[in-house]
Amino acid sequence: MPVKKAKTPSEALTQLIEEYQINAFSLSKAIKINYQTVLNIINGSNRITLQTAMKLGKYFGKPPEYWIDIQTKADIVEISSDKKFIKSLNAVSKAPKPKAKAKPAAVGKQKTTKKTTKQNTLAEKRKKAAKVPGARSAKRKPKAKYKK
Repeated sequence: MPVKKAKTPSEALTQLIEEYQINAFSLSKAIKINYQTVLNIINGSNRITLQTAMKLGKYFGKPPEYWIDIQTKADIVEISSDKKFIKSLNAVSKAPKPKAKAKPAAVGKQKTTKKTTKQNTLAEKRKKAAKVPGARSAKRKPKAKYKK
């Protein structure tokens, strides 16, 4: 007989208990959690916590994500039927997308650094000075001499 996919944690745990032919009491002793907690999960009144998911996962040979996914899906189904929550959810507006920043035009593969920026400004000053008749040229600053 094919095994149907469980829709709630309670259904999943009940299926595995039947498949492994154990009862809730022996399961609670094996995974070292309270018997009442196991019963509440089976009855659907308790959620599967991360610790319980890890213990169930180790015991039944399933990853903890299996139990967490089932619990999360059940929570989504439960909350999507809550009219008060749906009303508050509809009041939430979508966030505006940020405007894309304009990328500067690429000049070859040269990276702009402080040094190259200074060199570029000096070169621009020299070009301007060369175009204007009678203008003084932009001179480089003399290098500082080190004292001995």
